[in-house]
Amino acid sequence: MDENVDIANIPSNYARMIGRELALNIRELPQLLQFTQLNIEQLMRDETLLTARQLVQILQNSVALSEHADFGLRLGKRLTPTTHGAMGFLVNSSPNLLMALKAFKEFIPTRISFARLSLEYSESSVNMSLHFDIPLSAQVHRILSETCAVILYECAEFIVGRPLDEAKICFAHPEPDYGQTYANYLSGRYFFSAPEIKVEFPLSLCNILNASAHQDSYLLAMRQCESMLQQLQPGKHSYVYHIQKMMLSSSLGELNEEHIAASLFMSKRTLARKLAVDGTSFREIRDSILSQQASSYLLESNLSVDAIATLLNYHDSSNFRRAFKRWFQTSPSEYRYKNKKPSS
Repeated sequence: MDENVDIANIPSNYARMIGRELALNIRELPQLLQFTQLNIEQLMRDETLLTARQLVQILQNSVALSEHADFGLRLGKRLTPTTHGAMGFLVNSSPNLLMALKAFKEFIPTRISFARLSLEYSESSVNMSLHFDIPLSAQVHRILSETCAVILYECAEFIVGRPLDEAKICFAHPEPDYGQTYANYLSGRYFFSAPEIKVEFPLSLCNILNASAHQDSYLLAMRQCESMLQQLQPGKHSYVYHIQKMMLSSSLGELNEEHIAASLFMSKRTLARKLAVDGTSFREIRDSILSQQASSYLLESNLSVDAIATLLNYHDSSNFRRAFKRWFQTSPSEYRYKNKKPSS
């Protein structure tokens, strides 16, 4: 594993959902966290972020704790779109399945940093392949493959409005002893021991309109996700990059400098020195992200200023208004009035 597996940038709600699927009580959680250097208090905090190494270890621990051989399939069923933040919201509000697949491909790095999707197109189908960029044990690879497959199928069937009988999925792992239970989670055909994990969707499925699509919600979520990726500056693995990714994977208002420093295994003073080398500070990074998101909400939605303040985790809207005036030298209402384009 390379050094990036020890950067905390994966939302901890995934680990909590694993614990819920295992039906663990509070006294049993240390078994799930064994060898992760995490404690129960850290796990239960929404602002806690996991490293790739920690999530992989939690999945490895779950193998020993689960009473069900099909744990990966069960976990995928539990991870509903709401557990995937803005990306899940974007996928479910997509105009059709093809646009949803593109959203998955583009924005999965904002949720699981070591997973990567690719798309290939033919005259009759769209093929999506799943890759993991870090070494995984055979058990963890199988669990993650099953979980991701069920998540994808659940979202796709929501958009299409029916089972994906025409779809085909190939898994890289051999058929497990419980292979017959796959039919309880995945429609269509499935195969094992393939060269890679790949799903084939006929174009006829991809172009079915999503009855639950909402254009305004889709465009707002898309711009937010694009803003997240742009700010993450892929390929530049500086401390600024990692802090941006942590902030964009969690609730901005709940992350403070101490939490960020601890996630990077350094003191607050050391973090400040390293950021100063890059000509910035924790507050500047945080303000940059908050101000851009505030601007997007004001110009691209009809949400009230109080609602936007709540979304950005300001418990008192007056604090948000003061911060906004510091960023833009005007009030949120005046900013919206001067800059928002009229609806066509």
